[in-house]
Amino acid sequence: MSGITSLCGRSLVDGAAVGPLLYADVGLSFWGGVDPFSGEVIDRHHPLSGECLAGRVLAIPSGRGSCTGSSVLMELISNGHAPAALVLAEADEILTLGVLVAQTLFERSLPVLCIGSEAFAGLQRKAFASVNGTHLSLFDTAPDYTATTSFSDTPTADPGTEIELTEHDRALLDGSYGKAAQVAMQIVLRMAQLQGAAQLIDITQAHIDGCIYTGPASLRFAQQLVEWGARVRVPTTLNSISVDQRRWRELGIDPVLGVPASALGDAYMAMGAQLSFTCAPYLLDSAPKEGEQIVWAESNAVVYANSVLGARTLKYPDYLDICIALTGRAPLIGCHLESQRKARLHVQVPQLADLDDSFYPLLGYHIGALAGSRIPLVSGLEHHHPDRDDLKAFGAAFATTSAAPLFHIAGVTPEALNPAQVLDQALAVITINVQDLLLSWQELNSARDSRVDVVSLGNPHFSLTEFAHLARLCQGRHRHPDVVLAITCGRAVLEQAREAGHIAVLEAFGVTLVTDTCWCMLGEPVIPPSARNLMTNSGKYAHYAPGLVGRKVHFASLAECVDAACSATASGRLPLWLQTAASLENYAHV
Repeated sequence: MSGITSLCGRSLVDGAAVGPLLYADVGLSFWGGVDPFSGEVIDRHHPLSGECLAGRVLAIPSGRGSCTGSSVLMELISNGHAPAALVLAEADEILTLGVLVAQTLFERSLPVLCIGSEAFAGLQRKAFASVNGTHLSLFDTAPDYTATTSFSDTPTADPGTEIELTEHDRALLDGSYGKAAQVAMQIVLRMAQLQGAAQLIDITQAHIDGCIYTGPASLRFAQQLVEWGARVRVPTTLNSISVDQRRWRELGIDPVLGVPASALGDAYMAMGAQLSFTCAPYLLDSAPKEGEQIVWAESNAVVYANSVLGARTLKYPDYLDICIALTGRAPLIGCHLESQRKARLHVQVPQLADLDDSFYPLLGYHIGALAGSRIPLVSGLEHHHPDRDDLKAFGAAFATTSAAPLFHIAGVTPEALNPAQVLDQALAVITINVQDLLLSWQELNSARDSRVDVVSLGNPHFSLTEFAHLARLCQGRHRHPDVVLAITCGRAVLEQAREAGHIAVLEAFGVTLVTDTCWCMLGEPVIPPSARNLMTNSGKYAHYAPGLVGRKVHFASLAECVDAACSATASGRLPLWLQTAASLENYAHV
């Protein structure tokens, strides 16, 4: 057989598999990017869009985007639509954790191999691959398929031998606190070992992303923990679930989704978690303080906590979040350490004027793609004074295209008020080109006609100040009868907005209010079956919606969204700041 190449790497999950090689040089978010029931890549911005992962050796640099990727991968392993193996350029905790949980609970797995960036670049033109432990073989033509996928159900080393354990840690591990805490500690230690942690730390609070229903396996996982007597050991909030728990029948949600999705939320509350159901826990009174060691999942919340609040958390995968909440202990690595919070990329934003609220999500989306897994320092925004809503929108879009858990904005975010504090080495400065921003704008605007059927607001969940801004825009106006304008938000913020008088204005305008869930989980009939185009001010949702709900998107400012809700038509105008800057840059090159 000709064209055989052999490589070695680091085995994150042991096993053997062979299959056609599916390669991409762009990271993939399994949540919102892969259908958990079929294994099809549904991220319409990704080079693998439309490909099926089942039975193929998937080679990607890393994951990216949502922490729920671990749940989706576990679901695929459970239902038989998973890749045969994962080959990564760099270790990815979200995807690896999904495999480990499937291995622990369902005794099904797949090999995960990390080979480094240099070796990864050489995979592009190979057609088939075989993974066996730490070894990767590449073939130009189909190899012998008599080998079948297999895996080891035992860690390659004792998960506790290389990590400093306290007496309490050992009590958790030997079952003194019950079966659920014991299994949770086993998973925490296995991940800590893979991450290279030397010890664990106490955490003060947790935010659980695993309460999103991705299929039967996600519910089975939570209910198994409840049966084992699981109880959280620290204050714990819950992310958005997949339905509005109080109103899903009223909203016309199919019981096939409504019943198990609601039951999943109940299961986590049975473990002692609070009924918060929001993807924006930083809007709650329990938001952490600067320097506080926490465990949050949900990508936008992680990025906001680290960057804007100055708290300390990793981008924790679904299921590792609840395991840490059940033990109160987390690996001391990454952004928990001051030394690991430094910038690895310096980005200069061009001078722009007349900014509106569409600027920050677009910029976050663009910089996230530039950053990859690197923490960026962004300069050039010091005099624009972005507020908390601007930073929320920036962070959510950044977390969509980046694997990094943190960003710094010079003169704005707490650790970069003096930018020198986040630089431990001289970094080359990348200056953003306005034409590149224009390309990102065009990427987010996938709709090809001006029609608007649905205006989608609240991804991440609306804040009280966003409700106030929207009420001012809607005062004395009415939405077009053919347009749905829906807002997702947390229950706590909804009541604050009602007390402030904003909800009465919005109900007079004709909005639909949805709590507990968010747009990444909403579909028909909240989105009417006849709807063709959506409009949103969320960079995150503009990216995910074409794959999640099969509709095209207009992306624009909040004011443009309200105008479209009144006219059922998108203006198609570039924002003034982008229009002016693009014109000036074109003129300069003439």
